[in-house]
Amino acid sequence: MLPEPGQPEPERRYSFRAVTEGDLPLLRRWLEAPHVAEWWTDGTEASLASIREAMDSVSVEPLIVELDGRPIAYLQAYDPHLEEDHPYADQPFGTLGLDISIGPAELLGVGHGSAILAQFAQDLFDEGAPRVVIDPDPKNHRAIRAYEKAGFRVLGERTSQYGPALLMALDADEED
Repeated sequence: MLPEPGQPEPERRYSFRAVTEGDLPLLRRWLEAPHVAEWWTDGTEASLASIREAMDSVSVEPLIVELDGRPIAYLQAYDPHLEEDHPYADQPFGTLGLDISIGPAELLGVGHGSAILAQFAQDLFDEGAPRVVIDPDPKNHRAIRAYEKAGFRVLGERTSQYGPALLMALDADEED
């Protein structure tokens, strides 16, 4: 339902749940979609293996994002201080990193990415995280715009295990 003219759009509320084995076929479809495959450059099988490994990890939390009970995105949070030689281990202790992919292509470009990140970052800040970082490919302009809309600011370019990355951060004390 659309808001009346002149009225603000209602706040979106997303739910986050742990990835299960039953989600892997859906994640496979998303990873094979051109808009996701373009940025998940390891290939579908390696990416699924990485997600499966993260399901048992202490340093990565793989999540399905749902809107009104419908899965719409994959989100993972990670602690760079729990991974040996992580390129973001120089961030303040307690910093958490995020990665996100919107699954259904028809949901791109309508504000879900920035809204999901803003809500999830606030949840992390409420739990005590001082900073949240995200690291899109510098060529992923759509993602960068969404992250800026969520309040992230550019810290600089880095090289991660996946190649060039634009490190962006959102600090707890920057939130309204």
